Amino acid sequence: NCWDNAVMERFFLNLKMERVWQRDYANHNEAIRDIADYIVTFYNNLRLHSTLGYLPPAVYEQNMAKKQPISLSEKI
Repeated sequence: NCWDNAVMERFFLNLKMERVWQRDYANHNEAIRDIADYIVTFYNNLRLHSTLGYLPPAVYEQNMAKKQPISLSEKI
């Protein structure tokens, strides 16, 4: 059921539309290298994501790491 994994379904759609369908790979190893490069270099570091406030995932994660964690309230 695609509704159980909507985030990954969307990722794979983006990957196919933005990279795989735009290329003509000579062999399987070339495809693996190119897709890995897309994910590591572009998708995580440069591509803006609307659900992350139009930030790349790497920048969003850095910003979240700088924030103070939510403290638990003490029970009186």
